[in-house]
Amino acid sequence: MNLLVTGGTGFLGRHLLPRLATEHRVRALCRRPLTPAEIPGATEVVTGDVLDPASLTEAMRGCHAVVHAAGAVSHRLEDAEETTTLNLRGTENALAAAQAAGVVFFLHISTSGTLAISERDRPATEDSPPPTDLLYRWPYYRSKYFAEKLVFEQRKHLRVASLNPSLLLGPGDTQGGSTRAVRLFLEGRLPGVPPGGLSFVDVRDVADAALLCLKKGRPGQKYLLGSANMTFHTLYQRLARIARMDPPAVRMPGLMRHLLPLMPAKTLDLPWWMGGELDRIELEMASHFWYLDNSKAREELGWVPRDPNETLRDTVADILGGLYQAS
Repeated sequence: MNLLVTGGTGFLGRHLLPRLATEHRVRALCRRPLTPAEIPGATEVVTGDVLDPASLTEAMRGCHAVVHAAGAVSHRLEDAEETTTLNLRGTENALAAAQAAGVVFFLHISTSGTLAISERDRPATEDSPPPTDLLYRWPYYRSKYFAEKLVFEQRKHLRVASLNPSLLLGPGDTQGGSTRAVRLFLEGRLPGVPPGGLSFVDVRDVADAALLCLKKGRPGQKYLLGSANMTFHTLYQRLARIARMDPPAVRMPGLMRHLLPLMPAKTLDLPWWMGGELDRIELEMASHFWYLDNSKAREELGWVPRDPNETLRDTVADILGGLYQAS
């Protein structure tokens, strides 16, 4: 099958392209001119941008399916406009180009954050109501929620599905955005442990899920992807054992999730022992629970994530290797 992948140079994209290439011919959309030799897994590279509809139409010519992984990830309020534009307009343009090109299947890479955020430690499923009161507070997740709505509004015209992975960990995060929470701990810049809990998933397992979804995914369906749910306290205890470090000394109270929305969204407005390098928005998010149930992906796609401790070990090894090289 001929595939177009947007976002092929990102953290997920660099794992996605080689995995998809094991069974398909993969065309990668890149904003700057690159060769297939510079993007492992790409049979062909086309220059274009999801904000340029004409380049998308040309890039999708002759493709049977699109894996739309392009997007902006930032939780900073000052980036809200740019993030919203890329995630919303980019998705809208990709959908329109897919219809014009006669694409059969459109696989959208979303986020578990459109469903799995709560003040309680209760795992969400694909049938859970969206936590709109929280989504509207945080521009990145708000933009992903509305982008996902755009995708499923096209079900009459396209076969669509979405993968909703939780926090991506694993090797190869060269920009450091996804693995930031692990990196801050390893660099000793996270003195306090937030009171919430997270779900995470290995980036390599999300690439596996994309390949499976192209074969087995049901049109019109969402698939939550996560390998483990745990409190941030448990996460940093595990990371401390792996890295042979001391865990953070301070545990923040659960009351933080109610107080933080009242505080200014700047790092320096918080005591150092609370967040270290985290700003108010990041701390507010980390004071909630991001737990999910991955049963649907397991049962319908045959997806089996790896042991979460393997993911944590590989993430730590990858980051520490980078730190050693930089020193």
